[in-house]
Amino acid sequence: MTAPAPAPAPTRTSAAAVSLPLRRWVADLSAVILLLTVPIVGFQPTFDSPGYLVTAFGALLLGVALGVLGTLLRWGILLLAGATVVAYFLFGGALALSHTAVAGVVPTLETLRQLALGSVESWKKLLTTVAPVSLADGHLIVPFLLALVAGVLTTSLALRARHAAWSLLPAAGFLAVEIALGTSQPFVPVVQGIAFGLIAVVWLALRQAWLPHVAAVSVGERASSTRSAAVRRTLMGAAVIALAVVAGVATSAFAAPSSPRYVLRDVVIPPFDIREFPSPLQSFRALVRDYPDDTLFTVSGLPEGARVRLATMDAYNGTVYNVSDEGAGSSSAFSPVRTSMSAGAEGTPATLHVEIGAFEGVWMPDAGAVQGITFDGDRADDLRRTAHYNESTSTAVVTAGLAEGDSYTLESVIPEVPSDEALADVAFAPLSLPDQKGVPQDVADVASTAVADATSPIEQVRALQTMLSEGGYFSHGLEGQPLSRAGHGAERIMTLLGSDQMVGDDEQYATAMALLAREIGIPARVVMGFYPDEEQQGQPVFAANGDTLHAWVEVAFDGHGWVPFDPTPPEDQVPSDQTTKPRADPKPQVLQPPPPPQEPVDLPPTMTDDSGSDDDEGFDAALLWMIVTIGLGSLGILFVLLAPFVVIGALKAARRRQRRSAQRASDRISGGWDELVDRAADYGAPVRPGGTRREEAGVLSAAFAEPRVATLATRADTEVFGPAEPTTADVEEFWTQVDEIVGGMGRGRSWWRRLRARLSVRSLLAGTRFALPPRSPRPPAERATARRSANRSEPEHSGPAPLETE
Repeated sequence: MTAPAPAPAPTRTSAAAVSLPLRRWVADLSAVILLLTVPIVGFQPTFDSPGYLVTAFGALLLGVALGVLGTLLRWGILLLAGATVVAYFLFGGALALSHTAVAGVVPTLETLRQLALGSVESWKKLLTTVAPVSLADGHLIVPFLLALVAGVLTTSLALRARHAAWSLLPAAGFLAVEIALGTSQPFVPVVQGIAFGLIAVVWLALRQAWLPHVAAVSVGERASSTRSAAVRRTLMGAAVIALAVVAGVATSAFAAPSSPRYVLRDVVIPPFDIREFPSPLQSFRALVRDYPDDTLFTVSGLPEGARVRLATMDAYNGTVYNVSDEGAGSSSAFSPVRTSMSAGAEGTPATLHVEIGAFEGVWMPDAGAVQGITFDGDRADDLRRTAHYNESTSTAVVTAGLAEGDSYTLESVIPEVPSDEALADVAFAPLSLPDQKGVPQDVADVASTAVADATSPIEQVRALQTMLSEGGYFSHGLEGQPLSRAGHGAERIMTLLGSDQMVGDDEQYATAMALLAREIGIPARVVMGFYPDEEQQGQPVFAANGDTLHAWVEVAFDGHGWVPFDPTPPEDQVPSDQTTKPRADPKPQVLQPPPPPQEPVDLPPTMTDDSGSDDDEGFDAALLWMIVTIGLGSLGILFVLLAPFVVIGALKAARRRQRRSAQRASDRISGGWDELVDRAADYGAPVRPGGTRREEAGVLSAAFAEPRVATLATRADTEVFGPAEPTTADVEEFWTQVDEIVGGMGRGRSWWRRLRARLSVRSLLAGTRFALPPRSPRPPAERATARRSANRSEPEHSGPAPLETE
């Protein structure tokens, strides 16, 4: 029995990984956790609370643990994948679907069913829900699954792959998916990119510094050139890193413009703009006329004295009262419905159930300050993902549109209406409301005269209310009723205020009071909604119809919020004769001017034709801009990804030109041989630094089965150390042979292997402190086995094989 041969260095990754020093374990696992923390934190705008972090980081730690366990136990790909699937179903209930698990931990059959379906359907559900989404409804499955898979892959590749850079692929993929599933307002995008790149660069540099190095001894005249080459390669490496950093920062700045970016959610759910929909006050008279007795919707659980709100409007343009377009805090500031709305609301809690009948439209009936909405029925998902709520106006809309059969439950807080005594010494709230446009100057004169005797804010509001409710008459202008034109444009309101008899309904009186109040500095807005008659108060179910439709005015008082006021005269207060004066004569100071000298304003336009053409043009422009943005963004990303490889190719080309155009002919011969050795090293030849040309020729001849290498080495020594300087023809012939041998190195190798050789930095880093360790030659029997295996499957080292090592 012969003596056992010395144990070769381990060639399987698992064995090498187990023997890794403690500092490598700590560095690799820390880098994995930090890299995956970047996309996890990037999910912050997508969810309505930071509770998703528990799920995401729990899945991350679980994935890292699986990656470590698979490395220690030398699991293959199939076994590791199976363990990941088991962990997904075993821990998914506790981390992603705790409300379906026993005690929030033990998964049930329903938990397993939702996890199985969620692995496919949760992506669509997240994308079709307007962000920020709630933590319920299976949305947590997405960060749980992404963090788990990314943790397993990144950890496994960091501990097993030959090159640690392969582990950046799943981490970068996680980051890309998080961005695509995120919102158009990202979470500090530049900081995310810089943090991810900085962590990756520091970790890879640390790994490179810990690799074993082979000492190289420079001899003779090559000592100075070796030192200069080392300095040159160090500078070139620094240039590559600097260019990549500059390109990354520039692209990050481009990817985070001042305007919102487009993400997948914007393609599935276009951004919501309330101004796309006409004012509901325009349809007031139509609802009264067409649905006098038909049930529009029913509300169960409405407290006595509560009102059902349909819309709140605070902007007037001379033609229509509508929501404003002034952004945050205004009547157009809608945000997606979530589970924790109106957090600071005070009043009586109430649970209301609404069932839609003949009512249609996007404006959603609600009451009080809504804290949560739960949709029921077949269209629940469509309604949920298109529902928006404005906390400042307590108004809800659903862009999918309500239809007969829809139903939902409201968790609301009904505020208490303060008495006049409570408001006796209270000032108006210091609010900034949109400027009113198109209001005739006479409106301010009428308002000033009406409040002339008032001494407190509440008395001013009551004076305006009394002037309208007691000095006017009620009529919808329907068949059999006194004449009363619809609409609430400037001409219609001045006709109401300037006539001998004020005749109108809620639409005109609410608009008139709001305009009068705003003209003298009172913060007022118009509300359209429903509330039961006196005989219907307190009933368990309120059936809303055209007869119970109303419009009223809300005024903001400091510390009490918005207080409702009804300026409309009672319905039984009608003129007995169109030519008689009203029963309550207006104050003699009130001017009764003729209609202002301006063109009559027609009934409120339907706003269909104009908005339609504008929308079409806007859609084309938005689509074009989206295509251009996506194209430029893709080019930017490709530039960042390809920039290091382009620089590597340029550096190698510059090195070849410098060697071939050296000043001395003998240096050009030496440069040709160095070019041959460097190209062979990039192809994987185990060339060790400090060897002679004959020793290097032996390695290259064995690696590539090329006998001409030995002859070329002898010729190089002769030309360099010979008594005479080689001629130009000798140099050209030598380089021709070098190019022929280099060209033959790629024959018989896959396209992927040739590309790896062209992009390899081994020869560029040779001679520097970042030089890669030389590859160890394998015994002839092992090389033959490798060649037979390569003929049956993929070429050796064709990708990030998990079972290879450094």
